[in-house]
Amino acid sequence: MALIEQAAMRISEYAAGSLLTVADLTVAEVATILGATDRIEQMDSAHRGQILAGRRIALLFYESSTRTRTSFELAAKSLGAITTLVSDKSSSIEKGESLKDTGLTLRALGAECIILRHASSGAPFLLGKATKLPVLNAGDGMHEHPSQALLDLRTILARLPGVDGGRISSKTLAGVTVVITGDILHSRVARSNAMLLPKLGARVLLCGPTELLPDDALGLGSTGDEGGVEIERDFDKALKQSQVAMMLRIQRERLAGLELDLGDYVARYQLNEERLTACAPGALVMHPGPMIRGLEISGEVADGPNSTIEDQVRHGLAVRTALLVRALGVGEFESVTV
Repeated sequence: MALIEQAAMRISEYAAGSLLTVADLTVAEVATILGATDRIEQMDSAHRGQILAGRRIALLFYESSTRTRTSFELAAKSLGAITTLVSDKSSSIEKGESLKDTGLTLRALGAECIILRHASSGAPFLLGKATKLPVLNAGDGMHEHPSQALLDLRTILARLPGVDGGRISSKTLAGVTVVITGDILHSRVARSNAMLLPKLGARVLLCGPTELLPDDALGLGSTGDEGGVEIERDFDKALKQSQVAMMLRIQRERLAGLELDLGDYVARYQLNEERLTACAPGALVMHPGPMIRGLEISGEVADGPNSTIEDQVRHGLAVRTALLVRALGVGEFESVTV
């Protein structure tokens, strides 16, 4: 069976408007999401606040989160939606209730869409099948973080000179190299970006020591008409080829059993001012947060003129408004007007 037919069958199992993986997004759908993001962002607050007026959205978070949870919640409220937050520390989840039963309870209480963060890879797929509601994957285990990849893409399109962000195609990022450095083994952000960016023509270099970047990580990404995914162990060499440097947090809580010398890691892979100036003085610097200043990135670089970190947060709020409108199918999503 053709891959496109397999993808269509997979998508049909879930409610329209769900976003479980970037693998199911075509370039045309990415263009539609970003176009709607632009139009919604330009609306006055009164108009925007009527789009989802009275609609009920549940935020179901089994893991701690600051940026993603707050971003989705503020996005929903800016559209006029009613939100409720359910966490594993203040609900029946703490008593052992299953994800399926929690989801069915939220549906029975009137939730029309569920935003889920879960420690287990694949949890959003289970929830989507069980509830038949639109589910937005806000991070599942070491699998994916689709909305982060979309906001990262929008940040690159907005900040990178010479890129036409108004024309989204398989060649939009042709000639652009993005190096992703850090704990790629455990990173859902790395996986989603490695799957999305090559669809628009970007070349993605994965960089890090073997402990955090096994050779089979090449399977993380997709290959578009122009772009692809490669591994480069030498960070300086990777930086010299890149227009974008995406740094990832070293996830200490997941390092058990790994023989990783953090001092050696800092020397070889930290993005500091000296390294940035020597290897890629014009590169955009990205980080999904939370950052550990002094480990994967220095404070000078995080706060410097190349940094897009606060821009990423702002674009995240904008992108997530569009994803919520898409999820709840208000009118014709493609024709949301200013």
